[in-house]
Amino acid sequence: MTAALGMFAHPFVRNAFVAGTAIAVAAGLVGYFVVLRGQVFTGDALSHVAVTGALAALAFGVDARAGLFASTIVVGMAMAGFARRGRADDVVIGSVFAWVLGLGVLFLSVYITSRSTGNGAAGVSVLFGSILGLSAGHARTAALVAAGVVVAVALIGRPLLFASVDDDVAAARGVPVRALGIAFLALVGVVAAEATQAVGALLLLELLAAPAGAALRLTARPYIALSLSAGIAVAATWGGLTASYLLPRVPPSFAIVAVASAVYALTFLVPRVRRSGSSASM
Repeated sequence: MTAALGMFAHPFVRNAFVAGTAIAVAAGLVGYFVVLRGQVFTGDALSHVAVTGALAALAFGVDARAGLFASTIVVGMAMAGFARRGRADDVVIGSVFAWVLGLGVLFLSVYITSRSTGNGAAGVSVLFGSILGLSAGHARTAALVAAGVVVAVALIGRPLLFASVDDDVAAARGVPVRALGIAFLALVGVVAAEATQAVGALLLLELLAAPAGAALRLTARPYIALSLSAGIAVAATWGGLTASYLLPRVPPSFAIVAVASAVYALTFLVPRVRRSGSSASM
């Protein structure tokens, strides 16, 4: 216990907890809708987009975060724009997957041949995350981004929930289903870019999907599930960071998603709740 509390004496640990908490809240809130809308494959695609965007920025000497945010937001909105009512289908996502992976190979080649000697660790951090290497400025930025995500979810949450449960009825009642779908995937892009810094692009999907999946198994009430998803993501982040500090050989990104995955696995020991009350609870 003393060792766990003593870790907060280190500034890099405090920065990691601030940034990690903010990122977890954002990922938990957005992840709930990702799972509810059946768009987990979209989140997987955006994790690959994050890699390509970061490599593109690094290859041309630009801050990797600029490439992360620009690529994930633009591609997320594009996938929604090409899809029926803002929900990207497997054909759209698969096409983006292939295109993005091809670009990723190109930018990786450029990065290795022209920039790797000066910034070799940056590419690795994009893949696996570097939450313990975030500065106080990065932590503040993560908190601001998370605050923006919370505000956005508060503004569009109710109509988005309606559209997620039954987009045909929502459209018939005047809900701008397509616009909501585009705005939502832009929001997923923001969270994907921010979360990549914590857990890396390779593990990003798990942070989006596992807490939300656990929450949906535990309750059929949308707003409780939304809060529970964010809470599980935060708990997984705190638990993962603590485990990584106490066991230095364990990477923090792995520890975070391991805790999140364990929580999701444990929910299978609980009888799954019925969904019949979901729409009625809106």
